[in-house]
Amino acid sequence: MLTRIAPTLLAALFAWMAASAPSFAEDPSNAESDQAEEAAPPRAPPSSPAVMFPALAGRWTGEGRLGIKDNPPETVKCRATYIAGATAAELKQTIRCATAGGSIEVISNLVNAGGKLSGKWQETMHNIGGDLEGAFTPAGLRIVVKGADLAANMDVIVKDNKQLVEIQFFNSTLIGLSMLMTKG
Repeated sequence: MLTRIAPTLLAALFAWMAASAPSFAEDPSNAESDQAEEAAPPRAPPSSPAVMFPALAGRWTGEGRLGIKDNPPETVKCRATYIAGATAAELKQTIRCATAGGSIEVISNLVNAGGKLSGKWQETMHNIGGDLEGAFTPAGLRIVVKGADLAANMDVIVKDNKQLVEIQFFNSTLIGLSMLMTKG
């Protein structure tokens, strides 16, 4: 589990999410009213395709911890840019990350087809790439990353202008990555 990599980061994020999440009673759409009002159209859940891709669009920066076998965790700093694709079902991402030991640049394209996500990724500095598959979750996205030299599970949790990215690597010298990013 990635919690051993960055327990302070994860604890801070979950505390922030718990403190900033509105309760059911505070949601104005749940308040009872003495006045008869027209029913409001249902709001899309935060991780629905109609909301998630536009919410990600923009520039995000942040840092976290990268776990590497037989080495202490390293601090990693990243900058990600998400761009809406030609249709509302497409999302493009460019992410650049650096540690004391090196850097990476990944370009990804993701397509939503009925709630199923698929796409391609390419790491440009080391010339590796592969496929992406996934789905929307109640809090964000869950993606399976596959490539000739890399396999990983990635969870992206989005709340307001914060994004938590957790990656668990398989059959690699990399163990995992936990990172908190802020939009803007």
